[in-house]
Amino acid sequence: MNRPQLLIVAASLALAHAAVAAPVAAGPALDASNPFAKPSALPLHYPAFDKIKDEHFMPAFEAGMREQLREVAGIAANKRAPSFDNTIVALERSGQLLTRVGTTFSNLQTANTNDKLDEIDREIQPRLAAHHDAIYLNDKLWARVKALYDKRASLGLDAESLHLLERYHRDFVRAGANLAPADKEKLKAYNGEIAALQSRFSQNTLKEANASAVVVDTRAELDGLSNAQVDAAAAEAKKRGLDGKFVLVLGNTTGQAALAELTNRSVRERLLAASLARGSRGGEFDNRELVLRLVKLRAEKAALLGYPNFAAYSVETETAKNPEAINKLLADVIKPAEANAHGEAAEIQKVIDAEHGGFQAGPQDWSYYTDKVRSQKFAFDESQLKPYFELNNVVLNGVFYAANKEFGISFKERHDLPVYDPDVRTFDVFDADGKQLAIFIMDYYARPNKQGGAWENEYVSQSKLLGTYPVVANHLNIPKPPAGQPTLLTFDEVTTAFHEFGHALHSMFSNVKYPTFAGANTARDFVEYPSQQNEMWATWPEVLAHYAKHYQTGAVMPKDLLDKVLATKTFNMGFITTEYTAAAILDQRWHQLAPSQIPADVPAFEAQALKNAGADYALVPPRYRTTYFSHSFSLGYSAGYYAYLWSEKLAADTSAWFKENGGLLRKNGDYYRKMVLSRGSSQDELETYHNFRGRDADIKPLLLRRGLATE
Repeated sequence: MNRPQLLIVAASLALAHAAVAAPVAAGPALDASNPFAKPSALPLHYPAFDKIKDEHFMPAFEAGMREQLREVAGIAANKRAPSFDNTIVALERSGQLLTRVGTTFSNLQTANTNDKLDEIDREIQPRLAAHHDAIYLNDKLWARVKALYDKRASLGLDAESLHLLERYHRDFVRAGANLAPADKEKLKAYNGEIAALQSRFSQNTLKEANASAVVVDTRAELDGLSNAQVDAAAAEAKKRGLDGKFVLVLGNTTGQAALAELTNRSVRERLLAASLARGSRGGEFDNRELVLRLVKLRAEKAALLGYPNFAAYSVETETAKNPEAINKLLADVIKPAEANAHGEAAEIQKVIDAEHGGFQAGPQDWSYYTDKVRSQKFAFDESQLKPYFELNNVVLNGVFYAANKEFGISFKERHDLPVYDPDVRTFDVFDADGKQLAIFIMDYYARPNKQGGAWENEYVSQSKLLGTYPVVANHLNIPKPPAGQPTLLTFDEVTTAFHEFGHALHSMFSNVKYPTFAGANTARDFVEYPSQQNEMWATWPEVLAHYAKHYQTGAVMPKDLLDKVLATKTFNMGFITTEYTAAAILDQRWHQLAPSQIPADVPAFEAQALKNAGADYALVPPRYRTTYFSHSFSLGYSAGYYAYLWSEKLAADTSAWFKENGGLLRKNGDYYRKMVLSRGSSQDELETYHNFRGRDADIKPLLLRRGLATE
């Protein structure tokens, strides 16, 4: 998520190093023909994608930096005594041109990039990093912020305004405002190089995934895949000039979807090996040395600012507050998770032995045989489900339906707004009173120029101060079927659609004054809470029955199959929890290093870190290995990947609250919206949760949800 005012350098705007690493101080105004020169005239300032061209970005970035530096210089030089309005509110209003171009660029660069955008990405980052430093290391500006902070109790500010003042003070301190001049220069150098390396990691990871695709010679080797999947693999091969062959494209996680279906064990082994080797097999996209340099720079930056390691610096502003709390959570979870995974592996081995397989299960076998175990235990497999999960039904009659029942909001698709890809769809979102609440952008199909995974972002954030309403987007990476074929989802993809829409709801229901606090601009270990909570409705019987209909006959999923779906909610959860927690442990171990502790070898450190944490179960590799761990090294979740589990504790506890109070009812949704979703980060997030629940979150619902505890 992009913070919409001063700090445009954010998770999805990780750009690269360039020779010019200083902000633009002077220059002409942006040409009026540039679509970023003024707010978009489209509804809710929806971006004019049909007018935006690659060449518009760099001039807009430069003009945006110039404009904001002029605004900031005026604030810092104001001869009037500092006041909340002439300093803090003025800062909130600054940089609107830079926000317009920055949010649009960062969103497109992750969702629909090309060589030119990547080039801009590499050039602009150090300048944006320097721009950020020019603001937060401005001594006169800092003096005004500090003067206000020191007398904050006497300013008569409302709660949200006081919280904003405290946030600015905190951010200035963490940005180095109290450092000596020489140390400020050192910090600037760190920031520029870190930004550059993050961009290189991101671009390497995407290019390496494409370069690591597995080439298969014969159709017979793809036995188990559907005709549509085989056709897609053939089309990908043809696109690469490999007519007559088949190409399996890699997703961003260690596990690959095709592993669940391929009957040929050697092809499964090749596919997993290719996935695990990404970023560490030599060549121009190898990330090993880059990781070591990046970890060292982050550790040195943290030390300069007075922290023992980067994790301590990073999580100070999160609800966890310190690495020790995170270590405890991960240790509390990994032991029962891995114990469950061993039990699941034993069931897999029984199936292999019963089939006279003659081998011990390996990680390449897990997904394939897990489906067989599921079939035996519950008498169904994933292929039985997919005909009931047609994309349009899932979204319109599932995701949207649940939101309507919970909050009273409604949706109307529109076809007049420009889009950056023909598969992108747009919807007006209306509140229960009929007034427009937001615009929702739906971008669900995978593309070679799109980052892997799933995410939500904001093109426009809500703010009473600026009079803006949300324009938000959800992105998934569902393989697009051949023309004329239906898009049938796995149950994981269905759950992901509900998850990402939980983020969208968080953004759309924002009801704050200041853009800093808008929508999902919350602590990282809180931001995943509303999204994980929204997953609850994917399997809520009323919702599931409304969208789970056969794409050909329209028949509702049979009750016995539906009951089996519900019964499998904790199935394979040992594996799922172990692979996630192992990755979260890696993220912490890398970022809990002091500058003097940086290792020389990435794979060796990774292996030892997992072993020390009891997370080195060979059959369950981490969800991400270090060299393609974008969350940790390019997407703003450095020392923060634990946040999904931390947030899930809140989500599971909230799901328990919904059940205690009758489930999917408007009164529950309205209360949840008022107490949580509308607040953004306008108050301390743990206070938000405590006010909603009447207490802190209990961990037991999380353990129950994952099958790691019993009632």
